Amino acid sequence: MSPTLRELGSVRSAAVVNAEIRALWARSGARLSAADEAKYQRLLVEWAAAVGPAPAEGVEGTEGVEGTEGVEPAPLAEGTARASLAEAA
Repeated sequence: MSPTLRELGSVRSAAVVNAEIRALWARSGARLSAADEAKYQRLLVEWAAAVGPAPAEGVEGTEGVEGTEGVEPAPLAEGTARASLAEAA
């Protein structure tokens, strides 16, 4: 199995990655090009690695995850819904 970003030691903080995600959306005018979409997907993977393991089933958000205080996920594209973990299960 390939090593994770966390195992490689290349994880930036969730706040730093979130700021980059927000900047990407702000620059794009809420419409991502194919290249920006690819970058967004890579940033989401990095953000997920930065916040650590997924919360327990039925728990939504990152409350209580060290280093994520005050960090909200970046906005979604218009017409897209964010599913809670409970809905995804």
